Amino acid sequence: TTVLPEDTGEVLTFGDTGDAIAISGDSLNLNVLQDAGGNNLITSDGAGNLTINSGFGGAMNLLTTNTFTGTTTSNFTTLLDSTYDVYKFVYNAINPALLTGGYFVFNGSIDGGSNYNVNKTTSFFYARHDEADTTSTLAYNSTYDGNSITGYQYLAPSIGGGADECAVGELYLFTPSNTTYVKQYYATSNAILDNDFTYQSIIGGFFSTASAINAISFKMETGNMDGEIKMYGISKS
Repeated sequence: TTVLPEDTGEVLTFGDTGDAIAISGDSLNLNVLQDAGGNNLITSDGAGNLTINSGFGGAMNLLTTNTFTGTTTSNFTTLLDSTYDVYKFVYNAINPALLTGGYFVFNGSIDGGSNYNVNKTTSFFYARHDEADTTSTLAYNSTYDGNSITGYQYLAPSIGGGADECAVGELYLFTPSNTTYVKQYYATSNAILDNDFTYQSIIGGFFSTASAINAISFKMETGNMDGEIKMYGISKS
């Protein structure tokens, strides 16, 4: 049964202010849920993919997913704007083509991805432990940090390229659209190295530019890679 308002374009109102509407024994099917002011609270594309109003505080909103096999780079050239103050990239099952170890790196762009060469300064700490229980290390690594570099920054070094080896982690980027301050970031990764070590890396740094960062690139320093990277926006309130 379909219930319609008397005239086309009118609003069909159930109940009055302060009333509760109960729906029993069935479901309410709709693609857009609005408030009394006509503002979209939850929007669906009809296939289960939702857009949540940023007024819902603390929401982590999935913006896009890059899934790749045998590719050189995974770039995000859209959706990085002033909508959110914090963006989160989650990388999973990053497997390099090089069996002897691949270096997973990232960089930023201020021209929509035409160039990835933003000046940056980064620190790099790591902890490692091997399967044989012979070596444990917690230290700073000056090989993988950066001092006003424009090249790609290391996230996870020496990843094993075996069928059961990969790297995982997450990168946070703060206020990329701000045109006053530098753009800060930090990342935590864990990798199975080509010598059977578990290797956790923790980096922190900043893009030294007042221009907006509007694209991010991930790649292996050499060779191709398989994996998946998800981009999230974290609501402002």
